[in-house]
Amino acid sequence: MSPTPNSALRPIIIDTDPGQDDAIAILAALASPELEVLGITAVAGNVPLELTARNALILVELADRPEVPVFAGCDRPLRRDLVTAEHVHGKTGIDGADLPDPVTALQTQHAVDWIAETLVAAGEREITICPVGPMTNVATVLETAPETARHIREIVCMGGGFFGGGNTTPTAEFNVFVDPDAAEIVLHCGAPVTMLPLDVTHKALMTDAWINQVRGLGTRTGAAAAGMLDFYERFDVDKYGTFGGPLHDPNVIAYLLRPDLYRGRHCNVEVETDSPLTLGMTVVDWWDVTDRPPNCQFITEVDSDGFYELLLTLLARLP
Repeated sequence: MSPTPNSALRPIIIDTDPGQDDAIAILAALASPELEVLGITAVAGNVPLELTARNALILVELADRPEVPVFAGCDRPLRRDLVTAEHVHGKTGIDGADLPDPVTALQTQHAVDWIAETLVAAGEREITICPVGPMTNVATVLETAPETARHIREIVCMGGGFFGGGNTTPTAEFNVFVDPDAAEIVLHCGAPVTMLPLDVTHKALMTDAWINQVRGLGTRTGAAAAGMLDFYERFDVDKYGTFGGPLHDPNVIAYLLRPDLYRGRHCNVEVETDSPLTLGMTVVDWWDVTDRPPNCQFITEVDSDGFYELLLTLLARLP
């Protein structure tokens, strides 16, 4: 049975493949007094589906929000073999924190069916979908039940990259690369789409001082989050030679709460689904040089200090 959204809050569905940065996004959303997390839907991505679904359960329990339902979704991309990223996230996906096994159970309904049912039961343009992993679940809903698009207020996703290239191939960001067909479907579904790509997430780098502030909260959530971030950061620091790593997925939640922290442009974004050289590339018509109609708010600028202040405030609300 789908929940009835609280009209005083912004109802969202988080579609995710946790992932340490997904974990921080989930925790931030659960801590926000402005958002109503109707449910969390897991998809295969950073690690296989069995682990991403398990991790989502662990995180709602860490936040003391076990009433938030978690649904398992698609275990592979729409038309391709699954690519995972244990080399970044560790074998569990949320390595770095020694968290107990979940005691709550996954919902029995498939994530795709629940998303479609929840959208149809809601009013038009009511629910915001927040994909922070490969967009397979959301695209499957849109392919099998295209009428659901009119019930979506906005799709705010982390994915893509253009001016700075990719992080998985020279041209492709991981979430889009894993399921480029799904990303292309989402971009052309007719609902408003906002994309927070590598171009913006790489402008908001973690510092050791900030991670220590998270640890210094003195809470179980702060300790777990800091442990995950210590583990997660080491890969990007080694890869990019920067003082800290980007924290990609929480930008989606921060954008919902504080859009004033961000700047971008409404333009056309397409996904390459054929080329072996540029598969998964998000091709952004930033300068309006084609006749392709705008279909995406593509974000490129962020107030990094404001972003990290907001995240710390949210994490401090959790046990």
